[in-house]
Amino acid sequence: MGTDGQDITSAAAGVFARLDGLPEDERIGVINDIRLALREHSPMRREPVDCVLWVPQDQVRANDYNPNVVAPPEMRLLTLSILQDGYTQPIVGWPGGDGYEVVDGFHRNRVGRESRAVRKRVRGHLPVAVMNPERTAREDRMAATIRHNRARGVHTVDGMSALVLDLARRNHSDEWIGRELGMQPDEVLRLKQVSAMAELFADAEFSEAWEVA
Repeated sequence: MGTDGQDITSAAAGVFARLDGLPEDERIGVINDIRLALREHSPMRREPVDCVLWVPQDQVRANDYNPNVVAPPEMRLLTLSILQDGYTQPIVGWPGGDGYEVVDGFHRNRVGRESRAVRKRVRGHLPVAVMNPERTAREDRMAATIRHNRARGVHTVDGMSALVLDLARRNHSDEWIGRELGMQPDEVLRLKQVSAMAELFADAEFSEAWEVA
């Protein structure tokens, strides 16, 4: 590190020492502001993980389209992991309204809310890496959620088919859906067919099975 870098680091340390004198909630807010300011000067500022903020839980809301399902044993394991190892991955959030919509990390969000021990330890906050702001369309967020999930999770067929149908109704082609969600063309077609069949028979009335006299 050059002389200029050392001077900047020393000056910053002097400023940061004053943080300890602030009340805890105010200190968290000031640290978030400092991180946001640092990001503007970071060569990595296009990477959301370059700036993780501690956001009050009531400002983080789940999305309504995530088809990923975590079974109870895996949910317990995730809770244990966060209890023992801490939050090693932030929640990925999209800024909107008065807070952030979860794009990835739905279950990490749940643990932070539902585990009393975790909630107490993180002081009612959740770690959030904020998506690049130009990805504002709902379909961008839906696609980002699926890309995150498909690398590691399991989706329900019904949830995935509903999501694919939603994107198709937004005039996105099968090619776009397949590219954005990491699917082969036949996967997209099958999921659209599942939704179409479900809609076709949604209001159908079925007679009792025949009985042999």
